[in-house]
Amino acid sequence: MAMLRRLLPPAKWRLPVLIITSIFVGLIIFIFYISKAHSYLSDNPATCTNCHIMAPQYATWNHSSHREVAHCNDCHVPHNNVFNKYYFKAKDGLRHATIFTLRKEPQVIFIHEAGQKVVHNNCIRCHKQQITDPKLASSVHNHTAHMQDRPCWECHREIPHGRVNSLSSVPNARVPLPESPVPDWLESYIKNN
Repeated sequence: MAMLRRLLPPAKWRLPVLIITSIFVGLIIFIFYISKAHSYLSDNPATCTNCHIMAPQYATWNHSSHREVAHCNDCHVPHNNVFNKYYFKAKDGLRHATIFTLRKEPQVIFIHEAGQKVVHNNCIRCHKQQITDPKLASSVHNHTAHMQDRPCWECHREIPHGRVNSLSSVPNARVPLPESPVPDWLESYIKNN
């Protein structure tokens, strides 16, 4: 208890410290609300369109055969354990948020090396039966060598995003629009005044 009392500010500073702390906590909650940070904990692919730069990736995935069986996190997040999954998701999400906030997003988006390894491992995880199929190994020339020496997308370039990598290539892509962060009461007040 004595340790706790030492951490508290003197009596004359308690109110200003409480006000400043409340403002700081309120700003953090507001930023989480505006940025829809809670939505990134889900597996909903529409979350990826919170940033408009992901529209081509969402649109091409939505028209692919993978749409029925895999969402963004199924391919782009590791699945070896829950801690690694959320660590990678948070690290990659913070990098994306920083780039988007600073307006440093490239015109053409390419996956980084860490993400390439994750996607490649997830391709193998989902398609293990096809990779280890003895019929394919006996009928396809150099089947084993092709699977071990290069990433899957070297041959399967069109899956699932096709060759589309930039905003200018699909300017009118149909994607779910993010909801407005402005509360209804504020919108009606603005319209009436």
